[in-house]
Amino acid sequence: MDPSPTPARATPGNSLTQLIDRFSTLLLREPDDRNELLKLLHGAHERNLVDAEALTIIEGALTVSEMTVRDIMVPRQQLQTLSAGQPLAQTIRKVIDSGHSRLPVMGEEEDDVRGVILAKDLLRSIGNSNFRLEDWLRPAMFIPESKPLNVLLREFRISHTHMALVIDEFGSLAGLVTIEDVLEEIVGEIEDEHDSAQLDTDIQLDATGRFRVKAQTPVAAFNDKFGCELDEREAQTIGGQIVHHLGRVPRRNESIELNGLLFRVVRADNRRLYSLMVEDLRHETSAQPIAAEGTGEDH
Repeated sequence: MDPSPTPARATPGNSLTQLIDRFSTLLLREPDDRNELLKLLHGAHERNLVDAEALTIIEGALTVSEMTVRDIMVPRQQLQTLSAGQPLAQTIRKVIDSGHSRLPVMGEEEDDVRGVILAKDLLRSIGNSNFRLEDWLRPAMFIPESKPLNVLLREFRISHTHMALVIDEFGSLAGLVTIEDVLEEIVGEIEDEHDSAQLDTDIQLDATGRFRVKAQTPVAAFNDKFGCELDEREAQTIGGQIVHHLGRVPRRNESIELNGLLFRVVRADNRRLYSLMVEDLRHETSAQPIAAEGTGEDH
């Protein structure tokens, strides 16, 4: 018999242990600051200890820890709300048009938030002749603009709440934020079926007369539609033009005026743009109308 020892067979458990050991060795020295931590993580990625997606999520989580609700909330002026006194048919139509699963319900006073209505609750009330919207309301969660996003995410998880209304230092309604908004800052854009249906082509005419434009729209196509002369040498997509103009990635709901056009960021995360709302400030007939099926706006 061969007296030499038989090599140990690799098992999934052994591989995982080796991976943990290698990663632990890499992080054995505690980093002095956030930048050094990022360097260690990028080094781990280069050594195939952390894949690109995991690295992106970690970077997003670190970014969120330095942000507040004010940075990502949908401002009050852009909120879609329901009136407590409106009939069922009108309520259902507005919820469908919004594309959201929950909406704030307002009373007659300016800051009178009665609660939150869930679309699934409205489905249960169809056919009810004695329908009263206030009977189906759920309590609203109120938070200050200054609340850190990592704290808010923890509160969302603990309370099993998906949406919070934001109040300013005077107690007035300032905006709205959802758990999806926070998660998108960490993992990137989370697009649902409603988002996809709204923007099937690069440029679509909105019901308000403005245009919804995909950030990846080629500059040549955008120039042709709007009669612009944006320089393709600066960036080949309209989203790239906006980033080049600002020198950074703009945040959702941020507005930028460029070449007589007003751009409002509809969907974006901390790494890239996805869609824009474009309004022609030069004259109303500079761009030809485009037939469009989806015309709803996001929060």
